[in-house]
Amino acid sequence: MLVVSSLLNMIAKAKTFTSDKQAVTAIEYALIAALIAVVIIGAVATIGTDIGSTFNTISTAI
Repeated sequence: MLVVSSLLNMIAKAKTFTSDKQAVTAIEYALIAALIAVVIIGAVATIGTDIGSTFNTISTAI
């Protein structure tokens, strides 16, 4: 019974949280920041591979 009441309490708090406009804005900003982070990580991984290839080519030529 405690689990059910805890679950209902969490659902009520979630409804309150989503109805709060500042909370919704904070969630939107968090999602945007996460998307930017994923793009940066992808770009750095790609650039890192390209730079590694360049250094390998230079070291082979030397």
